Amino acid sequence: MRKSYFWTVVTLLAGTALLLHARAATDLIPASLPLSQMPHAIAQWSGRDVMIDPEQLSILGPGDFLSRIYGRESSSEPIGLFIAYFPTQRTGATIHSPENCLPGSGWSFESSKYVELRDVAGTSHEVGEYVISKGDEKQYVIYWYQAHGRSVASEFMAKIYLIGDSMRMNRTDGALVRVITPIGFGEGAAGARTRAEEFTSQILPMLPKFIPN
Repeated sequence: MRKSYFWTVVTLLAGTALLLHARAATDLIPASLPLSQMPHAIAQWSGRDVMIDPEQLSILGPGDFLSRIYGRESSSEPIGLFIAYFPTQRTGATIHSPENCLPGSGWSFESSKYVELRDVAGTSHEVGEYVISKGDEKQYVIYWYQAHGRSVASEFMAKIYLIGDSMRMNRTDGALVRVITPIGFGEGAAGARTRAEEFTSQILPMLPKFIPN
């Protein structure tokens, strides 16, 4: 099943690349704030920037990237926020799925699902949620693809929307957003999920400033 899904995505990616190459040479790229201006203080959380490895940046390609760790006094477990925003995906820089990059770092997936997550403004968003493990370590992950005011958990559907938006709007900009937190000893996945969802619900309304609708 996973092998069939892999080849479906590969075929779709190849078709997307050909279509985008055949379209106009340049995209419409709306103005947005750099991700570095994402608030360091979010509700009870306080963040510090983490340097992204140059090798990883070369793999990601041209774009705007944020890697930051947030903590709060009421929790010993931190929240990791990673955002990769690509103003255009026509030049070969494309959004990488967490399913592709995390296993390459030694992590394996214990569970995965798509859920509807409501932000603090009351808006519902589709996100993916994972439990991943490496040895005795476990982490809870929330991720989604965001573009043009739309949040999508499925990589396949994100590519479908990319094709449609490139034809309708002449836009291929988009982002991957990932929130990750350790599952503390004795805590269980439910506690980590609550922490990750609380943080995610806070940042979702902020994102259109950095990832244009």
